[in-house]
Amino acid sequence: MRRQIKWCGRLATIQMVATFLLLAGSQSLGASDQASTGQATGQPAGKAEVKIDNFSFGPETLTVSVGTTVIWTNRDDIPHTVVSTEGVFKSKVRDTDETFSYTFSKAGTYPYYCSVHPKMTGKIVVQ
Repeated sequence: MRRQIKWCGRLATIQMVATFLLLAGSQSLGASDQASTGQATGQPAGKAEVKIDNFSFGPETLTVSVGTTVIWTNRDDIPHTVVSTEGVFKSKVRDTDETFSYTFSKAGTYPYYCSVHPKMTGKIVVQ
């Protein structure tokens, strides 16, 4: 019985050390991944933001990693939409301070525009 208790204690210790090493490794990996994606500083990993203001999308071109959720926020006093030119995503009309989000699961270039104001264009580049 004592042998079994010692064995269980050792196994628990090994599991705790392995968990600690995995968590420590994933935190440092996440920091280097964010730095290499070219995302705007201050953005949490996995999320990026586009502001709609003064009849434009800012930034006009945003580069993100696969799996990133992009959040568009209408800061204009005028309603706008976010519509993929290739039919990948389409928002309803967004009033002031309303948001639309889409998670990009595949690499590629995704041009979009405002259907209310078609001269407003932007592009998401997913790597």
